[in-house]
Amino acid sequence: MKDGGKARPTFPARLPVSSPPPALRQTVARVSQPALSAVQPVPRPAIKTAAPVRTVAASGVGMDSSAVRAAMVRKIQAQGVSHTGVLAALQAVERHRFVDSALVNQAYEDTSLPIGLGQTISKPGVVARMIELLCASQAGKLGRVLEIGTGCGYQAAVLAHVAREVYSIERLRGLHEKARENLRAFRISNLHLLFGDGMVGYAKGAPYAAIIAAAGGNDIPQAWIDQLAVGGRLVAPAVTAAGQQNLVVVDKTATGIVRTELEAVFFVPLKSGIA
Repeated sequence: MKDGGKARPTFPARLPVSSPPPALRQTVARVSQPALSAVQPVPRPAIKTAAPVRTVAASGVGMDSSAVRAAMVRKIQAQGVSHTGVLAALQAVERHRFVDSALVNQAYEDTSLPIGLGQTISKPGVVARMIELLCASQAGKLGRVLEIGTGCGYQAAVLAHVAREVYSIERLRGLHEKARENLRAFRISNLHLLFGDGMVGYAKGAPYAAIIAAAGGNDIPQAWIDQLAVGGRLVAPAVTAAGQQNLVVVDKTATGIVRTELEAVFFVPLKSGIA
């Protein structure tokens, strides 16, 4: 995605605190989007299927972490994730470097783990599913991506393998600093970490080819929709009309938005402000 030649911000950056934006349903009314119950599921584009990951013995971490990651990737493939770039990124990023030392032995299990301050690192299977949904909207690498909720930095590192540029916002200073420390050794040149209120997005980096959120609110904030490029895709958890949290895909077209609700998920609550 082209950004019109806008000046790139310097990093690290601190974002201003703002009130939460209006709900998505107001935008739907303006663009004459049909009612949610009338929206038909969007067929998932064909994705190049990856070759099966080579079978290796999986035990321990550290020197053996490549073997353990390969076992994790095989399990995620079995769940239906087939995008070659996503699977390669999962194989490349050492998840055990993003969890506390006491939890290292669980790092390559398909489970969420606590990372402090009441937050968690998402299941690798969920990370893979959401990023595959983003990648399915475009051919080749994604352009500029906005991540809401850096957490410990794991998903941001995976995104950096499949996108040309990643902006990642975290509202909790403790986690922002932890992510910076976790990611320092990786020296990822196309990843920018921001400390600020994710609910207002990051307008200076817009428009974004893709937006992904690691926390779920009652709806999709309007600021995210505004900052999504035409032709872009947003993937985030949100509470649906049925009252439960589901994975939601929003595609922004020249004539409006198309919203698709997928499977039920469970993410930490989306909150405004910084702490």
